[in-house]
Amino acid sequence: MVVKKILWPTDFSAAAAVAESYVQGLSQQFSAEIHLIHVAEDLTQYEHYWGSGPDSKHIEELNDFAVKVSQERLEQLCKEKLTGCPRYEIHITRGDPAKEILKTIDEIRPDLVVMATHGMKSNFPFGSVAERVVKNSPVPVLTINPGRAQR
Repeated sequence: MVVKKILWPTDFSAAAAVAESYVQGLSQQFSAEIHLIHVAEDLTQYEHYWGSGPDSKHIEELNDFAVKVSQERLEQLCKEKLTGCPRYEIHITRGDPAKEILKTIDEIRPDLVVMATHGMKSNFPFGSVAERVVKNSPVPVLTINPGRAQR
């Protein structure tokens, strides 16, 4: 199997971070480029908590702030952790994480997706996002169980 492009979804959780060493190793072994994706929280889904709440302009400003923070965190991750990689790109989207990851797979056509079996919002050993990506991805998905990887 030749791997020229790897997609690494992250939600910045400790669970997602366990995929890092696999991404680095595979990138170095195959001189593969890495595409990091983070699906930023869509804050409009919480509007009902605010009652009549902030206007749409304020909500959009909050969403823009979430994307800005995500961009900074991904850039820091690349700078600190992916220095040995030949090339990396950052992708930030908003919406349903599984749908956005699958959409990015269709757009960039990676050879492999490397992700944790669950992220920071998971209550189960195999999260719903990972399950939907594995079941619907047109390319191989390597899932890393954070519990087993940390032993």
